[in-house]
Parts: sequence; C-alpha cells; structure tokens
Amino acid sequence: MWTANFFVAASATMIMPFLSLFLSTFGDFSDDYIRRWSGYVFGISFLMAFLVSPLWGRFGDKYGYKKILIMTGAGIATSIFLMGFVQSVHQLFFLRLLMGAVTGFIPTSLALISAQTKKEEAGRTLGTLQMGTVSGGLFGPLIGGLLADQFGFTYTFFITSAVIYISVLLVAFGIKEKPLRTKEEGKKSYSRKQVLQHIFKSPLLLTIMFLTLLIQIGNFSIQPLLALYVSELHGPVNLAFFSGLAFSATGAGNLLASRKWGALGDRIGHEKVLIGLLIASVFCFIPQALVTTLWQLMIFRFLFGLVMGGIIPCITAFIRQTAPVSMQGEVLGYNTSFKFLGNVAGPVLGGTIAGGFGISAVFYVTAGLFLSGAILLWKSVRTEQKQLAEAS
Repeated sequence: MWTANFFVAASATMIMPFLSLFLSTFGDFSDDYIRRWSGYVFGISFLMAFLVSPLWGRFGDKYGYKKILIMTGAGIATSIFLMGFVQSVHQLFFLRLLMGAVTGFIPTSLALISAQTKKEEAGRTLGTLQMGTVSGGLFGPLIGGLLADQFGFTYTFFITSAVIYISVLLVAFGIKEKPLRTKEEGKKSYSRKQVLQHIFKSPLLLTIMFLTLLIQIGNFSIQPLLALYVSELHGPVNLAFFSGLAFSATGAGNLLASRKWGALGDRIGHEKVLIGLLIASVFCFIPQALVTTLWQLMIFRFLFGLVMGGIIPCITAFIRQTAPVSMQGEVLGYNTSFKFLGNVAGPVLGGTIAGGFGISAVFYVTAGLFLSGAILLWKSVRTEQKQLAEAS
C-alpha cells in the first residue's frame, strides 16, 4: 500500500514542473494564455477530487475498500496513459478532470488499513502509510521533471501510468481485506446525514478536519513559487535541479519522521502532538523568508519536512479513533475533500500575496496560518475537556 500511495500521490503533482512547457506544444499561445490554462489544468483535478472524495469513501464503507482501490487506481492510470495522446489544451483539461473524479484511492487506502489496525497502534501504522502519500506529493514534481528531461512528455505519461497499473495489480493480488466491525455497532452502515451529524456534533473532530484545510493551504501556497524563490537565491544555473532539491528536502524530512510522530501520538494523544507540531512549523517557516542562500533554505525545508511528517498521520489517526469503523471511509473522504480544497486555494493565495508583497511574505502568512491552527486546536481541546468534566 505504501508504494501504491506514493505513486498515486506523485501522479497528482508530477506535471507541475513541465505543465506550461507541455501546453506550449499544442500551439502558438500567448504567455497569459499559458499561465491561465496552467492554473486551470493543474487545479481542476484537486477541485474535482474535493467534490467526489466523500462518495468514494462511502462506496468503500458499503461495498469493500479493496474493490474501490482497484477501480480508482485503474481509473487514474488510464487517465494518465491517455494524456500521452492529447492534442489540445482542452483535451488535457478533460483528462485531468477525469483523473480528479477517480482520485478516491488514497482516502480508501487509509480507511482499509485503518480498519485492519488496532486503535492503540493507529498512529504508527497510518504514519507509515502516510509517508508514502505525503512523500509522493512532495517528490512528484521532481520525478516528473526528471522523466520529462530524460524521456519527453509523452513517455513520462506512459511510464507513470505503467507504474500505477503495477501498483493496482499489487493491491489486487497482494492485499487481503478482512471485514472488521466492532461489536458495539448494531448497524452495518450509516446514512450520509448520520455521518455529517457525527462530524458536526464533535467540535474537536470538525476542528481537526478544518486543520487539514489550513495545512494544505499553507503547504501549497509556496510550492508553485519555490522555483522562483530558488532562482532569487541561487540564480538561473541548473534551476530545475536545484528546485528539485528544495522540494526533495521536505520529502526527506517527511520520510524520516512520520512513523515516529504517529507512535508518539499513540502514547500521549494525537491532539497534543498536533499542537506542538503546528507551533514548530511556525519556527520552520519564518526563517525561510529570511534566508540568503539556497543551502539555508534547504535546511529549513528539511526541518519543515520533519514536522510535516507528523501532522497528517496524527490527523488521520485521530479520525480513526473517533469515527466508528463502518463510517471511517466516508469521514476520511470528507477530510480528504478539505485537503484537496486546500490544494486549490493554496496556490491562489500564495500567488496573490507574492504578487503584491513578494515571495517572502508568503512564508510569513503561512506561519500565521499554522499558528492560528495551533491556537484553534488548543481551544477546542480545552472546550472538550471542560465538557467531559462537567458531564462526569
């Protein structure tokens, strides 16, 4: 599952480094047209995934997670394969939209592994799985850029789709799904209304899911601008390579820390770990606005990766512990919707701030978002503790 999640997550972002160049091959377009449609083509997958992720989660809860994994994985691979044949901007836009519509693989995989895992081990196990997901998203641009340089745009799509097809086969023949239902649950399924009621009746759970939105906005606000920032610090020489290093530094930190943060959350509480990590993120972002060399930037991007490696696994593990087994797929689907919404809003926010105040300002705003998230979570935890004390 780790390997499959890595490549599925990478497929969503791998087009980022060469998207504008790829669009330019379809005709003699103006720079404004290329920039505008680059945003449309990149963002439509995340927007569509925001709309459909809860549906895939619900289908998984009802019909079995493995079936949904095979369907969505094959759909993603087919969409990417067909991108190698497109002849126009609008055809590519349609296939990216289709790819977003079948992007239910990751939340379904989380629900599958979560359902097979004991609650007291959820953080460590899901942390390991999330290493693949988050690292795939972070390494995706680097992988895409390297493949495009070596094999060209068309073969990049073919190679990527082939790897995802292989991942689907690994799931089909290598994963055994054992239906697990807790004895306390008297019913095997929940209506959509009941799932939403469960979320809204738990302010802390709702806060945790809202944090996913803030975190993705903050993370993606700087990603599209990172190459420009590297150019300011290092110059245009080997820009693609050094931009890839800056991306990879975060991914390397993520790989090292995810499992450990998840295990710590299992022991002391995932909400406590989240508050600490959100505050630590502030101290990782502000120095990035003040660096004067590329290597300084890479150090703080690596430190941010160490912190980021714990945030998403702890969020997932918290949902695992608070949502009944037979609705976890749909609840994780809603959480994934918040994530994809952040993926869309982040670049818009970052571009707007950078256009008006410079790239450094994006780091300050992002730090403010993470600090706001920490304060919001702390208040939600305090409120829930008071309610439990009064109830007892």
